[in-house]
Amino acid sequence: MNDDVKKMQAAYQEKAQTTSTASGIPINELYRPEDIKDIQYDRDISDSGQYPFTRGIYPNMFRGRYWTRREVCGFGTAAHTNERLLQQIKDGVGGLNVIVDMPTRFGVDVRHPLAEGEVGAAGVPLTSLKDMEGLTRGIPISDVSFSLISSSCVAPIVLSQYIIVAQREGLDISNLRGTIQNDTLSTRFCGMGEATPADMAVKISADVIEFCTRHMPRWNPINVNLYDLRETGISAPQELGFGFANAIAYMEEVLERGLEVDDFAPRFAFYCSAHIDFFEEIAKLRAARRMWARIMRERFKAKNPKSWKFRFGIHTAGCSLVGQQPLNNIVRVAFEAMSAVLAGVQSLHCCSYDEPIALPHESTQKIALRTQQIIAYETGAASTADPLAGSYYIESLTNKIEEEASKILKEIDGMGGAMEAIKKGWIDAEIEKEALRFQEAIENRERIIVGVNEFVEPQGEEAVAERHKYSHQAEKAHIDNVNTLRKERNTEEVKKSIENLRREAAKGRNHNLIPSIMEAVKAYATTDEIIGTIRECFGYTYDPFEMQKSPF
Repeated sequence: MNDDVKKMQAAYQEKAQTTSTASGIPINELYRPEDIKDIQYDRDISDSGQYPFTRGIYPNMFRGRYWTRREVCGFGTAAHTNERLLQQIKDGVGGLNVIVDMPTRFGVDVRHPLAEGEVGAAGVPLTSLKDMEGLTRGIPISDVSFSLISSSCVAPIVLSQYIIVAQREGLDISNLRGTIQNDTLSTRFCGMGEATPADMAVKISADVIEFCTRHMPRWNPINVNLYDLRETGISAPQELGFGFANAIAYMEEVLERGLEVDDFAPRFAFYCSAHIDFFEEIAKLRAARRMWARIMRERFKAKNPKSWKFRFGIHTAGCSLVGQQPLNNIVRVAFEAMSAVLAGVQSLHCCSYDEPIALPHESTQKIALRTQQIIAYETGAASTADPLAGSYYIESLTNKIEEEASKILKEIDGMGGAMEAIKKGWIDAEIEKEALRFQEAIENRERIIVGVNEFVEPQGEEAVAERHKYSHQAEKAHIDNVNTLRKERNTEEVKKSIENLRREAAKGRNHNLIPSIMEAVKAYATTDEIIGTIRECFGYTYDPFEMQKSPF
């Protein structure tokens, strides 16, 4: 008997080996009514649109309106990204979603030694108002929902650029729809480390929330970034526990400004992962709705039912995709997107199958969008709210994830909250521990990844689409544009605006810096000049890498 026949016989006899979820939660062989005997429908589940919103935040869910279909975009120059956004509109997206590049995210000069090769590599460079003008050219921002993915301390600068573009078009900013991610604490764990000082981060996030609450009532002033936390390798319960701890820190900071919780909580939004363990992800998101409803009503005493609602967008799990046999990623993304829809998502981004290889190409991003459209229009998944409610397994797993996430949140509370847990290094240690557990499960073949530790082919299947390639010419063009801007702008106006920013920053932690940031943006001060000045006012170095000095 040859080896191929033996493999076929083994495959015929093969049985499921997995006895726990991706997060390590044990799975019973069979679930029965007694597994959910303690659940009371009205108390723990209820109808969609009713507290605690386990089944969804709207009574008719997608019969009222589909989720917003977005695809994250950002590369090259502002002009390149603008071109892709206009194409996405033609392809049928429901909203626009732009991510900034790493130099913008860190707030460093494009000529910084560490910025070389990173300008426009994995996001759009928004170095000044000039870039936002180019990014939005030809886009009717009065009529679209625009999501700006900028979690770091430059979030208020990016938002200010967008606001000024809108004002110069004669628009009333109170009517603008969209989101600024603005979860500054999450970047501490997602690549930026000590470049994001926690005290400055929370203050800046609170400034944005306060400003938007007072002046932009239709805008989401924060999108608490659970997704990037999950991408570090943590579990589903940790995603909720760590993410909610950050959200609570922002809540408490804003309440110190004198705002009432119901003034701003209805516009809180969350950005979550939809990972590959299908049922666990559905249960996680149902548990998240219930947890947030209880946190807001019981802990923060919110009275407005809109404040109790967990409104979330989903990014399918980039870390679940692999470079081997990349076309298989289309299947992974489809299941992850379906779990998000069955869980009642409000906004959805699907990864492109080539993401482990390169930045998404226009053609592969279209497949990702078509995945959403097929789910919406062909599968029937959107026809009724929370179709898996009542499943013994789903309800039991929802309870278990809520229980585990609540334990994590309670432990963080016991330390004094997210800020103290960060200072003690506890969250960093937990991330490392869980990431190691998951990686060992793969290496020990306790968890099979097709094409990685099983069904491996001698040579990986090549992506059929053309790969996106980094453009050094685009990087040079952007740097040239910034150099030209610095020569042509009114230097005295820039200096005056920076001096004013310093004076405003000296007025105390609760003094809002957005108006003075907007003044600097209008003068065409660059992102690094603005955030570097703010860093200095907080006692930190102008350059987070301590390689450059302030030009002022």
